[in-house]
Amino acid sequence: MIQISEGAARKIRTLMAKQGIKDGGLRVGVKGGGCSGLSYTFAWEKQERLGDEVFEGPDGAKIYVDKKSLLFLNGTVLDYDTNMISQGFVFSNPNAKSTCGCGSSFGA
Repeated sequence: MIQISEGAARKIRTLMAKQGIKDGGLRVGVKGGGCSGLSYTFAWEKQERLGDEVFEGPDGAKIYVDKKSLLFLNGTVLDYDTNMISQGFVFSNPNAKSTCGCGSSFGA
């Protein structure tokens, strides 16, 4: 399971509206690469793909995750950070054994 915080849900809905996507959600995944070995990926999708796990958060915000990525993301909380230095989605991933300084990659 992946949890979506209220802040992340609000940002997902706002960004979808800006792009004119009424239905759908944010695809979250993992790929090899980055300074810690694995990188998080994002893409906007109008609907889920066959085999996706769908997680719904506050205000109906949805994220789609393929089964392979879910192995690395299960138990994660997706949040949105709005500090003055940087803004962006933040993963609290219990499967990450190490993370890079920017938070966009991790080692499992």
